[in-house]
Amino acid sequence: MVKLNLRQIRRSVAREIRVYRLILDDSRCPRRAKLLLGAALAYLAMPFDLIPDFIPVIGHVDDAIIVPSLVWLALRSIPEEVMEDCRQRAAAGVETPTSTRKNPDSRAKPIQR
Repeated sequence: MVKLNLRQIRRSVAREIRVYRLILDDSRCPRRAKLLLGAALAYLAMPFDLIPDFIPVIGHVDDAIIVPSLVWLALRSIPEEVMEDCRQRAAAGVETPTSTRKNPDSRAKPIQR
């Protein structure tokens, strides 16, 4: 039972990371959201914390408060259609955003002589 829940959590975290990667690469995403998501990832990767972990309770709680808060703020500023598009592409396994192309409807046209 516990293993099943841990697997579900691991899968959902991996799916959300894929969604966030797609959001960061999407040109329709506001700069504010990209900065907040980048700050959350940077804070997780930093070798030091704002509040050191050796301080009892507060040292570990800051990670559990700061990172989700940054992600929550970022997700609030992302348009709903961008979120849905990125979630669908993450579920389908597509790793490149469609909106990074200059004109997604343009196709290579054959040269006529």
